[in-house]
Amino acid sequence: MDFEELIREISEGWGEGHRVAHLEVIPSREARLAGLPEKIHPFLAEALGRMGITALYAHQAQALELVSRGHNVVIATGTASGKSLCYHIPVYEEILENPSSRALYVFPTKALAQDQLRSLEELHGGDVVSATYDGDTPLELRGWIRRQAQVVLTNPDMLHYGILPNHRLWGGFFRHLRYVVLDEAHAARGVFGSHVAQVLRRLRRTAERYGSRPVFVFASATIANPAEHASRLCGLEVKAVEDDSSPRGRKVFAIWNPPDILSREGGEIHRSSNLETAEILARLLRLGVRTIAFCRSRKAAELVYGYVLRLLGAEDKGLAERISPYRGGYLPAERREIERRLFSGELLAVTTTNALELGVDIGELEACLMNGYPGTIASTWQQAGRAGRRQGESLAVLVAADDPLDQYLVRHPEFLFGSPCEEAVIDLENRRILGDHLACAAYEFPLREEDEEYFGPAMHEVLEGLAREGRLKKKGERWYFAGPGSPAQDVNLRSASGKLISIVDRDTGTLLGTVEEASCFFHVHPGAVYLHQGDTYLVEELDLERMVALVKGEELDFYTNPMDNTDVMVLEEELAVVPGPRSCSLHYGEVEVSVKVYAYQKRRLLTHEVLETLGLDLPTQTLRTRALWYAMPPERLAPLEMDEYAVAGGLHALEHASIAMLPLFAMCDRWDIGGMSTVFHPDTGQATIFIYDAYPGGVGIAARGFRLAARHLSATREMVERCPCSEGCPSCIQSPKCGSGNEPLHKKAAVEILRLLEEDLAGQ
Repeated sequence: MDFEELIREISEGWGEGHRVAHLEVIPSREARLAGLPEKIHPFLAEALGRMGITALYAHQAQALELVSRGHNVVIATGTASGKSLCYHIPVYEEILENPSSRALYVFPTKALAQDQLRSLEELHGGDVVSATYDGDTPLELRGWIRRQAQVVLTNPDMLHYGILPNHRLWGGFFRHLRYVVLDEAHAARGVFGSHVAQVLRRLRRTAERYGSRPVFVFASATIANPAEHASRLCGLEVKAVEDDSSPRGRKVFAIWNPPDILSREGGEIHRSSNLETAEILARLLRLGVRTIAFCRSRKAAELVYGYVLRLLGAEDKGLAERISPYRGGYLPAERREIERRLFSGELLAVTTTNALELGVDIGELEACLMNGYPGTIASTWQQAGRAGRRQGESLAVLVAADDPLDQYLVRHPEFLFGSPCEEAVIDLENRRILGDHLACAAYEFPLREEDEEYFGPAMHEVLEGLAREGRLKKKGERWYFAGPGSPAQDVNLRSASGKLISIVDRDTGTLLGTVEEASCFFHVHPGAVYLHQGDTYLVEELDLERMVALVKGEELDFYTNPMDNTDVMVLEEELAVVPGPRSCSLHYGEVEVSVKVYAYQKRRLLTHEVLETLGLDLPTQTLRTRALWYAMPPERLAPLEMDEYAVAGGLHALEHASIAMLPLFAMCDRWDIGGMSTVFHPDTGQATIFIYDAYPGGVGIAARGFRLAARHLSATREMVERCPCSEGCPSCIQSPKCGSGNEPLHKKAAVEILRLLEEDLAGQ
């Protein structure tokens, strides 16, 4: 199929103007090959021959050479570039030479572990005992796996909860551990990555206690700092292999911008990217094109699925049965069944969150739709690479949302196609995360002074704090865990709060899914609409004591948006740039954020118009984190000759715009960041804008924003100035997560204040 012609036909035949803002045709690429290793084991050479592999890609050969010399290695190449062979081959060869050797494969998801188990078994053909060990593993098999499996495939969560705290049951495995593999290492960033880094340090410490020092092999999508990121994850020197020599099929990549439509309030907004994605997906379904549609949220994945069903209608009932939503929060059995149908080809299309972004080989997909910019260049190419994995021609379409960052990319496609990928960011000194894992480490083995080798110099201060809290006790020169049971059970690697709320159908008692406690007031407050596999449910009760949200199935034509108030208190300033006594200044430090969800809006599904605003009585949530903040003295703002309303609107608009643009400079999502602005803040005595990490202790996002403030401010101003609207719109200064309903906002004032900040902080 000629996808270049197809996408033009779809766009031009829509009847409302051409939607393709940019079309990039990425040519095919021939492979650069290298021979198999000279001293390869005959069984391994035979196994590769069965798979039709008589030569390696040049980057695979480079990685194998480094691993053979005992180096820790990260392979950071494109999708479907054969990264898994870079660890399968040395592991298989080691086990052929020394059958007592063991290897641990760590994947971010269970689905990926299952996929790689199939890949590994295809290679070794039964010569290696391999098994997955995760939450779905039957209890009766676990003891056998611990004793017999030569390759154990797991995830960071099970390594943290189930393996390390029970290391005595794994003594033989750790004693002979030769390789540790961490696949999709780029996904280990932010809060999750900061947790994973501490888990890997606990793993190294445990392995060494049993007498082994395994080689680490990382596989990653293309990022700007693969060697640095992998090194920070494991605490060891890591060499990077980045020159991708694999073949690539021709890819047609379209940036698709929905047209402007007239809103109910009279202003112009872009047509919903959810609807545009659904209509493109429905057309591709009718053409028989196997497609994956990525959405930025669980709600969007469900909405797009529901829209497609409506578009297909009764006349396409057969097609409707060949599409499914897929996202986190589904129960394991539901996810496995959807995965099975997708892998087998029974499903023609799937709407999903980034749960399927990672390297699961989902077969002959021909097209990838991205409903909104995924948040990073690395994720964009990772998602686009889900289609065309068999070297055939493929289609990728980025459907721009009515969002500042998306519209910036519409005007600057060179940023996507000409810029390097971002750096992955983790925080090794986040006191909360480090403290949790030091408690876990003390439970595994008493901590000693020399454990600073693993946990860094911040360990000592955090240990003292844990002792004051009663979590640790010091006896002589060692620190012991003081509580009952394993502390690992109270530490959730993927959540700021560590606890989950169960979402239960009140009528049937069925568990529909889960949501993090830290975000439950936003997603399952009383009166909220919860979407699940295309069905709508109304939240009737949120019981925080029993940790359950009770919902009831309803046919609804609206969705809900929460509204909140945010206050920020400065606890400690750690860094500052103050050009002069009467100039704007930039600061960074520890803050306490207080958030109260006080109301929610009912919005019509298709038009997004506000139907009703209803109050809520929920407790205030507090968060200690890291923030950057801009402070502007009154005498610096005075020449702008603005009244207080304009200043407040300008600050608020600038807050929204700068949060929207920060993901260009830090590998994060706008939902990982929070903000607050005020014309007078008691801690600074000035007009102030705060941008903070939305996680306890911070994870390095605000710190990176502080370091790159000049570039960040310049890009933010250009984005706001070049937006064609006059008063401000969702493409520049309005925010979908604004707790005050995007009031007040003042676009012109935001641009003027941005110019002041750029002038005073130039060269920062």
